[in-house]
Amino acid sequence: MRHIPIRLGPLAVLLTVISIAMTTLGILAFTTARADMSLAEKYASTVRDRYLLEKEGQDFLRQAQAALEAGYGPEEMDGTQTEEDGVVYRTFECGDFRLRVGIRPQGGSFRVAEWRIQKDWEPDGGMFNLWDGK
Repeated sequence: MRHIPIRLGPLAVLLTVISIAMTTLGILAFTTARADMSLAEKYASTVRDRYLLEKEGQDFLRQAQAALEAGYGPEEMDGTQTEEDGVVYRTFECGDFRLRVGIRPQGGSFRVAEWRIQKDWEPDGGMFNLWDGK
């Protein structure tokens, strides 16, 4: 019976390449999962802040209606500002977001004139170091 020698060289190279590829894919999967988790946490924080502002705005509208039913105007409520056109504004802040609610009293009720959620944005300093073409 003849004995055929087994060459381990090509098999060892193949196993090495497979293990390097699997390790690389594992690291990439872990890094992607971590980045997704970080992004999800930022998004959750943003949604939480916006919903809290929405709740505060709805509470303000409820209080303004109660004030009108009690016989005094919403401009007499704490924290409000009245513009020249008669619109009563109130601003709420939560985190980086700000909600500005404006209502226009009309008889025994009011109409929402403005409901704006905003976030201040400041560009990175590196953006202005671009080459101007000269």
